[in-house]
Order: sequence, then C-alpha cells, then structure tokens
Amino acid sequence: MEMIGQFRWQDGVDIGIITFLIYRLLQILRGSRAMQMIIGLAVILVVYVSSRALGLFTLNWIIDNFLGSIILVIIVIFQSDIRRALTQVGTAPLFGAAERMVQRREDIIEEVAHAAIDLAAKRVGGLIVLQREVGLNEYMEIGTRLDARVSRELVESVFLPHSPIHDGALVIQKGRVTAVRCLLPLSTNPNLKKSWGTRHRAALGVTEETDAIAVVISEQEGAVALIVGGNVTENIDGARLRSALRELIKS
Repeated sequence: MEMIGQFRWQDGVDIGIITFLIYRLLQILRGSRAMQMIIGLAVILVVYVSSRALGLFTLNWIIDNFLGSIILVIIVIFQSDIRRALTQVGTAPLFGAAERMVQRREDIIEEVAHAAIDLAAKRVGGLIVLQREVGLNEYMEIGTRLDARVSRELVESVFLPHSPIHDGALVIQKGRVTAVRCLLPLSTNPNLKKSWGTRHRAALGVTEETDAIAVVISEQEGAVALIVGGNVTENIDGARLRSALRELIKS
C-alpha cells in the first residue's frame, strides 16, 4: 500500500525551529507575571473544554465570550512585558550563554546578613531585594545593571552616602547582584507607621506585588527589618535574619 505522506527533511527543520522558539519564549517568560497569566489561561482553557464536554452551556458561553477578547486584554495589560520580551529576543545570544558560576545559598545569606547588620551599625540606609519565583525585571529597567558576585563589601559600598548609586534598591537574582538603584512600587497601605520612609514603603510595595524578600536598613533607627508578603519583622538581629532567610530561600 502506498504511503499517504513521506517525512521530508524540511519537516524536521520546521519542527526544530518551532520547538526552539517555544523553548526560548518559555525562557524569557519564566518567573514573570506574563508566565503566571499563561498558566491561568491554560487553566481557563481546561475549564472551557471540560464545560463543553459536560454540557455546562452557561459556563461555556461565558468563557467563550471571555476568550474572544483575550488577545486584546493581553496586549493592553502586558504591553510592557511584551516589549521587554521582544527586546530580549533581539539582544540575547541565539543559543543562550553558558551558565554563570553562582554562589551557594548559604554564602549569599551570610553576605547579605553581614552587610545588613554592618550598615545598620553605621546607620547607613539600604534596601536589598532577593528575587524568588516572580521576576523583578520590570523594576530594574530604570536601575543600573550589574552582574556581580554577592559580597558584603559590594552591598555596603553601594549604599554608602557618597556613592552615586546609593538611592533605590539592590536586586539579587539567581545568586547574582543584577541591578542597583532600582525604583520599586510604593505601598498604598494607609496603616503604615508614620516613621517609615520611602525605603520601607518600597519594600512593602514590591513584596505585596511579588513573592520577593526585602531587607531594609533604617538609617534613623539603625535597625534591620525583613519584609515578605507585605508582613514586616522589625529590629531583626543577624542570627534571626540568617535563620529567616534560610527558611525563605530554598535553593
């Protein structure tokens, strides 16, 4: 019997290109709000298919109308993420750079804790933000990009008053200091302490919008605060800070 179709080398190239493009797209979106929305849309799609199969006509009609305008909604809400993704496509190496050497989790925790306590003792203000699952790239666009090993000397030098990059936050991603002088969203919570300044409000804001960890050093009080999920632990010492970071940073 004659074969209906024959696999050509062009088909292999076609499949390879599509696979590579999907892989690169997932790399770009990983850890971003856009990735979270894609997961949410996948769940909605499963519900849509299930409602159709089970004959849930009202639910199916609602989801059908929602999906009809979802492309426009995505473009409007995530226009900055789309622009950032396209920029990364244009600037990233074709097959990705080799993996950078990153520090052990324990070393990063030790360096961050030492720097925070030292800055507090000197009454030098600072804001250190550690990324977890949700990406922080959108807050780093206005900042100064770095790619440096996490060390107490670097962290302290960034926040010294005479430093030109002491304003804003220092961001740690994947075991590296990737940006300084970053502007973060300020919390709009009306019940904040009157003594809290911009650093505390920025730390609260970024932890309310993401799952990041924020370490705030107050120059007025000479104290360190740990903020996660909008919850503040004030006047935390070095031992408690290390212990808390070990619980929060799993890898």
